[in-house]
Order: sequence, then C-alpha cells, then structure tokens
Amino acid sequence: MNTTTIHALARPEVPPLPPYNAGLSSDAVRARYGATEIARLASNENPYGASPAVARALVDLAARAGTYPDANCTALRAAIAGRTGAQPAQVVIGNGSEDILQMLCQALLSPGDRVLTQRPAFGLHEIYPRMMGAQVELLALTPALGFDLDAWCAALARGPKMVMLANPSNPVGCMFDAGDFARLLAAVPAGTLLVVDEAYHEYARLAPGYPDVLSMLRAWEGADAAAGRPWIVLRTFSKAWALAGLRVGYGIASDEALVQLLDRVRTPFNVNLAAQAAALAAWGDEPHMARAVERTVRQREVLAAQLRTLAQSVLPGLRIAPSAANFLFVDLARPNGPVNEALLARGIIVKPWKEPGFETFIRVSVGTDEENARFVQALTEIAGGSD
Repeated sequence: MNTTTIHALARPEVPPLPPYNAGLSSDAVRARYGATEIARLASNENPYGASPAVARALVDLAARAGTYPDANCTALRAAIAGRTGAQPAQVVIGNGSEDILQMLCQALLSPGDRVLTQRPAFGLHEIYPRMMGAQVELLALTPALGFDLDAWCAALARGPKMVMLANPSNPVGCMFDAGDFARLLAAVPAGTLLVVDEAYHEYARLAPGYPDVLSMLRAWEGADAAAGRPWIVLRTFSKAWALAGLRVGYGIASDEALVQLLDRVRTPFNVNLAAQAAALAAWGDEPHMARAVERTVRQREVLAAQLRTLAQSVLPGLRIAPSAANFLFVDLARPNGPVNEALLARGIIVKPWKEPGFETFIRVSVGTDEENARFVQALTEIAGGSD
C-alpha cells in the first residue's frame, strides 16, 4: 500500500500537520556524534532531580504492575485541590499537560473555530487546534521580545472560541504581570474559553509582579457569573517537580462541567500507576522543589549575564528575551543550524528554533553550574571559529 492510499484515508487536517519537535535524546547524540558527556539543555528539565520521596514511593510498585491504576486519580486530585483552593471535581489529571491540551481541543473545537495564541508558540498550542480543523491566529512579539498586550486585546475583541496563553511564554520566557493580565481579562469576551498554560508557574512565581492567576480568574468569573467566563489553568509535574519521564500534568477548571466534558474524550487510565504515586510523593515535598527552583532562577541570571558578555565580544548582535522560566530564548544573530551542530558535537543539546523568522534563535535550558559553564565555553569557541 502506498503513501497516497494512506493519505486518502486520513482526515484532511492531518497530513499537513508538522510533527512535534521533541529534540534528540542523549543516546542519539552519543551514537551520532560520539560524545561521552551529555548536557541536556533542550527540554527545560529540572537538573537537580525529584524529591527522594519519589524513589521511596516507586520501590514496591512492581508487585502492582498487573493492576490498573485509579482511573480518576482520586488521591492526587484531592491533594492538588487542597493546596490550590479548588474542588476535586474541578481538577483534571493528564499524561502530561499536553494530554489535557489535546482533550480540550477534541472536546471543544470544530472545523472553522478560531483559536488565539502566541508566535513563536509551544508547538501543541497550534498543532492540536489545527488537528481539529480550527483556524489559529498567531500574535507576534514586540521588538523587545515580549507580549504585545495591545495586539492581544485587539485580537480578543474579534471573539476567538479558545485562547491558548502560556504565561510565562514557552519558548520565549516573557510574562504578563498582574496589571497586564488584569487588562487582558477585561478584554476576554463572554463565551471564550481562556486556557492559561502555567507549565513554568513554580519558576515564574519568584518574578516580581507575576500574577496569582487562580485568584484573579476566580474574581473575574465571579464578577459577572451570568456572562459565561470559562477558564482552565494548566500546570505540570514535568518541570520544577522533575517528573518529566513519568508524564503528569493537571488542570484546574472554572467549573466541574468542563472537567466532565474532558472526561468524555479522556483516554481511560491515562495516568499510570507509577506516575500517580510519584506525583503524590513529589507534591508532599514542596520544599525540595522550591530549593531546586531558587537555585535555577539564580543560575538563569548568571547565565544571562555571561551571554551578554559574549555579545560584547565574540557574538555581536546576540539578544536574550526576558525570562521568568527555567530557560533563555537567545537570538544568536546568525543561523542557528551550524551552531546547533557544533554544540551537539560537544555533547550539548539545546533547541534550535525552526519557525520562519526565528531561525537565528535557540532555547537553552538552565542546567547545573557545570553544564551552564560548558555551554558558555562551547559557544565562545564556536563563535571564535575554533571548531
């Protein structure tokens, strides 16, 4: 059977979709480039690892591997609800927060619906809506690589069905502060679903002015309950909580009716036994997570300062977007492909951006002190031509 036959069977929205760029694994880099020491600076992982409580929670799970997990994630939903002020019925758990993004699109979007998001975007904010036949409007950054609040308010006035807002932005790192977020909320029309993706919430809450989004959304919804102001806030255990390999994300919705809709399209048993146990254990050790986050935020500022020094010497024109997350979005002022290849040859994995207009940008995660130093040294050598 040839490709033409297969494509003839597909929904017309599917063949044009770009594949999600998950980047190279450590093993792939070792095999392809012969590198022995790998610095994983592409996927915004927590380099300091999960709480020791996670390892303890996973020890005896092998004996239970033959049984299905709790399909409703009852204990984890209750724990998240207790800390966030939600009701358990308002909490949805996913196989990573991208699982919940897919549920939202499957449950709510039809061909021709309009979705509003940022450019450059987290890829699935665009891919999943297009998968359902929706039209996606992508808003540009300001020249200073920040959110354009006026453009957002103008686009909201056109009445999109769904808004995918990452705050802080992935891949850029910029954020709406509390004042800007309040203005944004005032511009959201009744009947538009506001999806606030806070994958980097734990890092951003250390930034001055970062909004308490849940409190603001609850007040916004309550100001005119009859207007119909649905929202959902997405967060993840993959980043600050260091559970990327187990895939757990969660959403807190304005109303349990939204969660019930998502349950209609949710895969049964979508969060496995180990993931539920690990997330519950990590959630119980917030101080461990907070220490890693504080260290990463300090190192982010050190790394940014070192890169600005390179801009004054070997990399003229280099720019760094403002970041409230655990990564930096860096304009190298030169094509990112050759730089990325040279970094990979040194065992350093970053994420070169491929969207049109951003082919000079890389996103680099903040790693350990040693990994950050390796990255800066490698970039210095590459820019100086010692390759």
